[in-house]
Amino acid sequence: MHRCQRCAARTDSPLRPQRHGRGVSRYRPRHSKRRGDRVNSLSAQRIGALALRYLYLLRRSWIRIVELAYWPTVQMILWGFITRYLSGHSDVLGQAAGLLLSGVLLWDILFRSQLGVSVVFFEELHARNLAQLFVSPLRPIELILALMSISLIRTLVGVGVAVALALPFYGFNLFALGPPLAGFFLNLLLMGWAIGLLVAALVLRHGMGAESIAWAAIFALAPLCGIYYPIATLPGWLQPLAWILPASHVFEGMRAVLLDHTFRLDYFLYALLLNTGYLGLAISVFLAAVRHAREHGSLLQSGE
Repeated sequence: MHRCQRCAARTDSPLRPQRHGRGVSRYRPRHSKRRGDRVNSLSAQRIGALALRYLYLLRRSWIRIVELAYWPTVQMILWGFITRYLSGHSDVLGQAAGLLLSGVLLWDILFRSQLGVSVVFFEELHARNLAQLFVSPLRPIELILALMSISLIRTLVGVGVAVALALPFYGFNLFALGPPLAGFFLNLLLMGWAIGLLVAALVLRHGMGAESIAWAAIFALAPLCGIYYPIATLPGWLQPLAWILPASHVFEGMRAVLLDHTFRLDYFLYALLLNTGYLGLAISVFLAAVRHAREHGSLLQSGE
């Protein structure tokens, strides 16, 4: 056959055979419902494996292990001393609302001022911006002053809103404490700055694993500060430890104003003297931590 005839015959043939699929099995396997049920069902093995992973993560950090019992213990101690004080001093029950609200608001000054330093510093660590700051002309002492400034602003805004709402909700005016309130505010602010700088130095030295100390450190001191009860309520062996805290003198002075209508200048001066020493120590420790981080090149890994 001529070549052209063979090409014409091939062109005339249909593109698809009339009996297409011939020799190909039409069987298609169908997924059984039982297999789908196994995929969608809960697996104790998968749950156990993931829980075991979380357990290993917990075991690697002693801070997380301590936190398991830390918060319940602090709450138990704090409220235990409150109950002990109120049950033995029925004469102050009529002024309990003023004492408790004053204690809460003044305590928040200490809490906010500490977080205003440490949390803002942590934001620089998370953003990995600390190394860029220290290669600039910025001096470490200037960073400290900036942290204190933003802490003051955050404290004024946060506590100011709470003080304003206490008047319509409870008819309580914190400014009824008068001029002594300024002394209380100053001492609590200085103590919060000192704790915040110490926590920031600890995180800078040991990494972000110690970040939770920023939230735990201040509450560890709460039972010793006598926020809602006099220092005399504490056991005798704890009272000397409580008196080395500036906040203890502040809250004792607060109760003297509310109950006895007198301003104890000695409490104010003791608190101011202690704060001067603690703040100086905190600044020195923070500067030493910055210097150590620079020497060991850990500023570049500060966000890890």
